[in-house]
Order: sequence, then C-alpha cells, then structure tokens
Amino acid sequence: MVVKSDGRRQVYDQEKLKQSLLLACKKRPISTGSLDNLIIEIEGRLRDKSQDEVASREIGELVISYLRELDDVAYVRFASVYRNFQDTEEFMSELEELKR
Repeated sequence: MVVKSDGRRQVYDQEKLKQSLLLACKKRPISTGSLDNLIIEIEGRLRDKSQDEVASREIGELVISYLRELDDVAYVRFASVYRNFQDTEEFMSELEELKR
C-alpha cells in the first residue's frame, strides 16, 4: 500500500510509476528497457524494507535519486512536478543544486 501525503492509502500501481517516468523522460535518449530496470530497482529497494505500507514521498525521492543519475533533464522535469515548485526561484535553486 502507498500512503499519500494526505493520509489516503492506495494499492501500489506499477503502471502509474511507469507513466510518470515516461512523461519525465519524453523525447530523451532513454530506452524503455532502462525505465523498466529503474522500476525494478525502485521496487526492490522498497521490498527490502519489508513493510506493508510505503509513503508516496519515499517513492518520489527514490525516483528523483535514480533520475538524477540517469538524465538531468528527466530529473528536473520530475522534480518540478513532484516538488511542486511555486516560483522560478525555487526552480533555479534546484538547477543550481544539480550543477553542483
């Protein structure tokens, strides 16, 4: 089960994760096989915790960490939606962090 930020619980949906990755990686030189492997890695890390529930935030942070290593543009796209930047200053701050 996935615990959303508002406390709701939903059944984990691999397809939802895959769609968000495909959107972040749209028109990037990333194969679907690479994304499938990324999903396997994320699910493996979550399974290793042996918990019945996982916070959606934890899944999001795992995705961000993997995308950051895979492709900078996909990372920024995902982070901008996931972290819900409110203005260009927050967005620029994230880009500066990425440059480091």
